[in-house]
Amino acid sequence: QVQLVESGGGLVQPGGSLRLSCAASGFTFSSYAMSWYRQAPGKERELVAVISGFGASTNYGDSVKGRFTISRDNRKNTMYLQMNSLKPEDTAVYYCNAHTVVGGTRMYWGQGTQVTVSS
Repeated sequence: QVQLVESGGGLVQPGGSLRLSCAASGFTFSSYAMSWYRQAPGKERELVAVISGFGASTNYGDSVKGRFTISRDNRKNTMYLQMNSLKPEDTAVYYCNAHTVVGGTRMYWGQGTQVTVSS
């Protein structure tokens, strides 16, 4: 059974930091590119960051470049998102995503974790 479980969300003041985690199980973690998406109320879901299977390649959405860092630990089947210099516009539900084309295209989503940036 595939599971993606996000944690680490919460309420933080502008300028603060949070670290999100995504614990994966039920599939070969290193065969999947992992991503963070977010969705704010009334807006479409947007890509925040993506990391390749062994972590050699990363990409970020323009709005988070220089502030967020995506990483993964394949020994722990876990992905992370370090978020610094948080802004109110970063407020959203953050979702973990796993995607592969190895042996066919498959994609999985987590349930999401709320991040609220407010004073």
